Amino acid sequence: MTQVNPYLIFNGNCEEAFLFYQSVFGGEFPYIGKFKDMPSDDPNCPPPSAEEANRIMHVCLPIGNTVLMGSDSTSQSGDVTIGSNISVSINTDSRAEADRIFNGLSAGGNAFMPMTNTFWGAYFGMFTDKFGINWMVNFDENPQP
Repeated sequence: MTQVNPYLIFNGNCEEAFLFYQSVFGGEFPYIGKFKDMPSDDPNCPPPSAEEANRIMHVCLPIGNTVLMGSDSTSQSGDVTIGSNISVSINTDSRAEADRIFNGLSAGGNAFMPMTNTFWGAYFGMFTDKFGINWMVNFDENPQP
């Protein structure tokens, strides 16, 4: 079943924000990764600057049936504008479903990261739709239990 989750992007204070959210909602982070943790041999992931190495690449905090996700911006992505720093993240059950959703929702918009295989084992892409809404589409090749 397709799952939809909010994805928040910060200008360097993602860890602080998620520790705050955790203090309110409780729970544990199933994953928290920093940009310095990315593999250096992935052509889709330029190495982070020393200043950005400790920024959050991805974090998730389960809250009920939803997963609040987040990351920090980098010099590659540019600073985000507060208020437009939220994306809708869609996790699908198949590559075909990921392609269908990505192609359908990105029509007439800006697909700035086409669907591609990633170092974290997912098939993933990002775009802004024709209404200005940011989306992420993800299919986990080997989902974690």
